[in-house]
Amino acid sequence: MDLIAGFLTSEFLGKAAWLWLSFLGIVGLLLAFDLGVLHKDSKEIGVAESLRLSAFYIMIALVFGVWVWWSMGPISGMQYFTGYALEKALSIDNVFVISIIFGYFAIPPKYQYRALLWGILAVLVLRGIMIAAGAALIQQYEWVLYVFGAFLIATGIKMLVMGESEQDVSKNPVVRFLSARMRITSELHGERFFVRKSDPKTGTLALFATPLFLALVVINIADLVFAIDSVPAIFAITTDTYIVFTANIMAILGLRALYFALSAMVHRFEYLKYALAIVLVFIGAKIFWNQIVGKVDPAISLGVTLSIIAAGVLVSLWKTRGSVAVGSVGDGPAASHQVSTDARHADRRAGED
Repeated sequence: MDLIAGFLTSEFLGKAAWLWLSFLGIVGLLLAFDLGVLHKDSKEIGVAESLRLSAFYIMIALVFGVWVWWSMGPISGMQYFTGYALEKALSIDNVFVISIIFGYFAIPPKYQYRALLWGILAVLVLRGIMIAAGAALIQQYEWVLYVFGAFLIATGIKMLVMGESEQDVSKNPVVRFLSARMRITSELHGERFFVRKSDPKTGTLALFATPLFLALVVINIADLVFAIDSVPAIFAITTDTYIVFTANIMAILGLRALYFALSAMVHRFEYLKYALAIVLVFIGAKIFWNQIVGKVDPAISLGVTLSIIAAGVLVSLWKTRGSVAVGSVGDGPAASHQVSTDARHADRRAGED
């Protein structure tokens, strides 16, 4: 008993082990409830359900933030809410990329939510590794914060002066690598990532990956790329690894729920990227200000961040009022399964398989 108590109270990355285990337990329960109860069967998620789920996850994140504020102090609480708001806003860019990936592989909406939830498990590990590495670097070499600050300022300026490059999934090196080295079916098999079927080359049963598996891998690689921006950004707000990790994961959990609402109206957030660029420059500059002049009040940092993001959202909604999203047909390995009637026929064939 003493051994267990000693382990739970032992320090890990600046916080007691029980704090980390408790948070991971909350995430595990949320995922189990989502996968095992709310979405036990694959179904298409409508905008209304997406908004309700997102509201639920936002409520959980806010309640957790209130607990951080109460148990760790107002400074930690404001840092958590600032990091959460920033990560939430930055994740909107992920929605655009995810929708392109699902479109390329022609994944029907009824299978997308389940795939995204499984992807969270990989994100937990990948983000955890990146955050732990960043924390170790900062603890060993404090000057790394200046590198983060300069990187954020450069990234923000680049976002302001350069347009977004067109995403071409077919040229993705991960897609090319996996396609060249794995057996991949040309059609979907429901929500399955792998299936056993006859290999046309050998005539024997072999394990094949499905387009859903490829989509899942590419989405997680894309998330890793986005983390290169988001992790330094939140470390610029706080170096408390626990707050960095929890704010990051809470934002990602909510993104999966909000995806289906945002993907239908992502075109309405056209000007948000400029607000995010300004936020990145502000946070990057704050690192240098903190080191040279003095610490910026966390309340000011939270207020400025929220104000810029809110302004970006409002300007986007105003400027794009009356605009209509333009859909596109996927041209990937499962393109024949895309769009209304074709998708329904494809689902029926997948069920027969």
